[in-house]
Amino acid sequence: MSKDDEYDFLFKVVLIGDSGVGKSNLLSRFTKNEFNLESKSTIGVEFATRSIQIDGKTIKTQIWDTAGQERFRAITSAYYRGAVGAFLVYDIAKQVTFESISRWLKELRDHADSNIVIMMVGNKSDLRHLRAVSTDEAKSFAAENGLLFIETSALDASNVDLAFQQILSEILKIYLKKSLENGGASSAAPSSGQKISISVVPQNQEKTGGKCC
Repeated sequence: MSKDDEYDFLFKVVLIGDSGVGKSNLLSRFTKNEFNLESKSTIGVEFATRSIQIDGKTIKTQIWDTAGQERFRAITSAYYRGAVGAFLVYDIAKQVTFESISRWLKELRDHADSNIVIMMVGNKSDLRHLRAVSTDEAKSFAAENGLLFIETSALDASNVDLAFQQILSEILKIYLKKSLENGGASSAAPSSGQKISISVVPQNQEKTGGKCC
């Protein structure tokens, strides 16, 4: 078994939001510590994985990058299934991408599990001189809708790791709490070496090791 296959939990997280808000670069910054100024729009869906340590547990995250263009929405809606976390991403320098968050949130809640953990992400925080969406306005929206909130920059890596750590910590906390409430041996936290996934991952893709498309 390779080191990449050794984990305690496997969580599926999706990135959604308008085209051009930086979803693909958030994915590449977190999983490969890379940024590409010339990155093209995602066609359909791509995914990559990374494992991190949280509270002594190895959390393997499979992050799905969904295309923001309208014509691909029918394709990407199927990929909400099995997701336990979601990033709603907008560009702090483009008001229209923030206004779209309500529509994306509705679509997410229509297609995803009702217990999914959602974090709203104001990306491109490095564009302070072009800011069109105030932090206070975004915080207020997040609070009203029960969302986690953070501002990030995939360009300079600000808060990218922190965003993933926070959402994964919340997912893990909810899962462990449910396990304790259920009280059964089958739902308890995993013993050493036991692998538990609470996401639905296509078997043919997971067998490849979860590498990016």
